[in-house]
Amino acid sequence: MIVVSDTTPIHYLILIGKEFILPELFTEIIIPDVVVSEMSHPKAPQRVQGWIANLPAWAATCAGSEKLMQTISGLGKGETAAIAIAIERKVDAVLMDDRRAIREASKNGVTTLTTFALLELASLNQLIDFEEAIDDLAKTNFHFPPDQIVKEYLRRVR
Repeated sequence: MIVVSDTTPIHYLILIGKEFILPELFTEIIIPDVVVSEMSHPKAPQRVQGWIANLPAWAATCAGSEKLMQTISGLGKGETAAIAIAIERKVDAVLMDDRRAIREASKNGVTTLTTFALLELASLNQLIDFEEAIDDLAKTNFHFPPDQIVKEYLRRVR
């Protein structure tokens, strides 16, 4: 399974020390160049900056088609590039959390996986403890989905 990652999922996986799940779950992980820039920004957490500066071999970077990116409006640069790359390369999914971006991806026939979905998938594959990962995520500034959605994830992994 080939995926493209927007900033948020990979950023928070790094912060909670769970980025190792990505190559376990997917055969190829593409990070748009603009996402690399966002993760390299001086205001990004040191752990994120360090990780992106020493990109692991299992992650590849590329730029989205400018022409295709111009057809996607109202989103951040990382989200726009991720969706453009997904359309262009016909990848299996985009990793993203922003609701508007998810709607735009869906409108373009692109499947999305949120950070919570990644953690659930990793838990179901016995790579991590879901509840522990959620506890770690709660110690960051991650914007959690509504309580009923969190409870549904917890019900499914138990």
